[in-house]
Amino acid sequence: MPTASARRDTCRTLFNEIRAYCVVNANETRARRYARYFTEGYDAYGVDWRDPRHEAVRAAWRERLRAAGPTAWLDLGDLLVRTGKYEEASFAILTAMSLGDLYTPKAFARIGRWFEGGIRNWGHTDVLCGEVLSRFLLDRVVEPEALAPWRDSAHKYQRRAVPVTLIQLLDAPGGVPGLLAFVEPLMRDPEKVVQQGLGWFLREAWKRRPKPVEAFLLRHKETAPRVIIQYATEKMDRAGKERFRRTGSAKDRAVRSRRST
Repeated sequence: MPTASARRDTCRTLFNEIRAYCVVNANETRARRYARYFTEGYDAYGVDWRDPRHEAVRAAWRERLRAAGPTAWLDLGDLLVRTGKYEEASFAILTAMSLGDLYTPKAFARIGRWFEGGIRNWGHTDVLCGEVLSRFLLDRVVEPEALAPWRDSAHKYQRRAVPVTLIQLLDAPGGVPGLLAFVEPLMRDPEKVVQQGLGWFLREAWKRRPKPVEAFLLRHKETAPRVIIQYATEKMDRAGKERFRRTGSAKDRAVRSRRST
């Protein structure tokens, strides 16, 4: 087993190689093209990681990480997600996707800390949720309860990660009713990116189990942010959507909101 010092040296060397590779393969036109999708900022080189020519390079880096020890990919990820460069954080996520055999409860906790100044946009959040975090849950490396503290996180994208990760669990036996209760504390989150993620979750849950989701939405329709309701009811017909319109005055809704706390 490599020493901690050797592991750190490998991670620092790979970090520098990845950055140099991004600089060489930068494409300013591509970076500008995608910037419009990220209203909170998009600092990117413009590298297209989907280009199959890049896979051989990534595969070689992954093998060096494996050789450096079972936590080297997390050590490197800690460095990459905090640079602010889109592709560098993307590489951390792509590597995590390909090393599922190294998933442990401690690895889940380490990835959770990537939101503390690292994961800062919906693109990284949603890929991390759909391709990495959900696999921890589906493979029973951790239970859904591991996400419970994230509902109160100071970081909005970590709160968004709760419902977006749970989308992959909706098809589990008895999944929808229990998961509705789990996400309920987020139903009045003030951040739009969280509201959108929660609305997406509810829309997918409604496709599978309409009745419990509709009952849930009716219970919250007067107090929940409208973005949640809009996303959740997007696939309903016009008559269905009308059931979830707010009633009463803004003052009445404020009183109901205070009473529900």
